[in-house]
Amino acid sequence: MRRWLAMAEQTLANHSDRLNAINIYPVADADTGTNLYLTVRSASQALADMEPCDVGATLAAAARAAMEQARGNSGTLFSVFLSAMAEPLAGQSRLSAPLLAASLQRAQLRAWSALSEPVPGTMLSVLEAAARGASIMEGSLNGDDSNQALAQTLDAAVQAAYDAVVLTESQLGVLADAHVVDAGGVGLLLILDCLRSVVLGEPLQEQLLDGLSGYKVQDPNIALTMPEQDGVEVMCTINLTPLAAAGLRMQLDELGDSVIMSAVTETADDTGAYPWRVHVHVPSPTIALDAIQAVGDPSNVSISALSPTAANDAHDLL
Repeated sequence: MRRWLAMAEQTLANHSDRLNAINIYPVADADTGTNLYLTVRSASQALADMEPCDVGATLAAAARAAMEQARGNSGTLFSVFLSAMAEPLAGQSRLSAPLLAASLQRAQLRAWSALSEPVPGTMLSVLEAAARGASIMEGSLNGDDSNQALAQTLDAAVQAAYDAVVLTESQLGVLADAHVVDAGGVGLLLILDCLRSVVLGEPLQEQLLDGLSGYKVQDPNIALTMPEQDGVEVMCTINLTPLAAAGLRMQLDELGDSVIMSAVTETADDTGAYPWRVHVHVPSPTIALDAIQAVGDPSNVSISALSPTAANDAHDLL
């Protein structure tokens, strides 16, 4: 797990510029590559000095760090993905095909439920396809938990993810018009191929990127040709009961869009509250912060302009 996230961090660093260039959905803010890289880096660094423990505990620690430092839609969804993956792996000393299939299935369910308005043709579709590909392969192996079965299941998951990335261009009108695939979907494909690489001891499959619309180095930066985006992205962590969290989600749905809310951990405090990571796009930060502060004390607040040409983002304001 440590080698996986370290490789994913390096790979996303290498690809962040190209991912940014095709980042036009849900807003053309040209930062998906940067957001994924910074979020994965947080997860990787959390494991750098961690004592060895079981697979689930290792991923859970990485997921908590990623969730607290998540950037953007893509980074938040990656954090949810990692957190959910950890759950079926609790207490396990190694990854196997059945556990991988269960983990990806849990991850795709949690990711879809974290968004108020999930949309096909995005990172969500790629994760769903990877989970389906892994489950189909694992089912055909009749519970085989050998390393060979794990390799076959990873191959199937990555191939299914690739097919889903290609399909994103035709699933969303804005992507079809611009002739690009979804940036978050490509990022997730790279992350999954990093897992395959470290488990199989093989290089990354560079051919996966061949033919992806808009992904050649010489292709133009599509994001910077799109109309300017108004509004800001607000993110924070806040302790809430599930009922209060549901109420806040409803309010944020009315005030803005791209609402993502997910519990950081499955452990409640003495009052029954859980830490939640909150993400929303709104016309101005005050609108969201007033609603959030009405139900609790947010921490690790970040406010980022949705325009890719904005000079500065503000982080850790509260």
